[in-house]
Amino acid sequence: LQSNPMIKNLIFDIGAVLVDWNPRYYYRTVMASEAEIDYFLTHICTFEWNHSLDLGRPWDEARAELVARHPTYTTMIEAYWNHWLEMCAGPIHETVDILMDIKRRGYPVYALSNWNAIKFQDAITEFPFLRLFDGRIISGDVQLAKPDPAIYRCLLDTYHLNPQECLFIDDRMDNVHAARELGIAAVQFTSPRQLESDLVTHGIFPPDDD
Repeated sequence: LQSNPMIKNLIFDIGAVLVDWNPRYYYRTVMASEAEIDYFLTHICTFEWNHSLDLGRPWDEARAELVARHPTYTTMIEAYWNHWLEMCAGPIHETVDILMDIKRRGYPVYALSNWNAIKFQDAITEFPFLRLFDGRIISGDVQLAKPDPAIYRCLLDTYHLNPQECLFIDDRMDNVHAARELGIAAVQFTSPRQLESDLVTHGIFPPDDD
């Protein structure tokens, strides 16, 4: 039943896998409707703009650009940074339990995450389990971000990992595909239960585990 008994290292994405982060959690407390939130996150504080923060763009620069273009949204734009922790609903406890189980079984675990370097320090303070990793590459620290193949190579090179001995877990299919292109086995995270099933398939958990 072990489709790949060569797996020796597990690589985790963090957001939406181990930590439930979503700007909507905060903006629902200050905006009138989902439609208003949709507009704000689609046209103002966009995915691409947030990605630039993950790549290490200074907050003051990112803020200034948007405030100049959308002055009526100044308070909401500034809240993206100032109320960042309120966008975290907390750990995804079932996945954290899986992470700890994997460690107990003797597998090294690594993090590969798109995250602003300053906000990641806030996250480690808030969620101490993020210190469990044997190594980590955070996009804001290296100015590279998934799905750029360079950030995967950065992790492999930094920790001397053989891609054929790694299993990568991420909620975004484009990031999963990028890992597979480099010879890393990869699965899309959709739920803790699905992840447990994938870990059985890859020989990490025995098939009789609940």
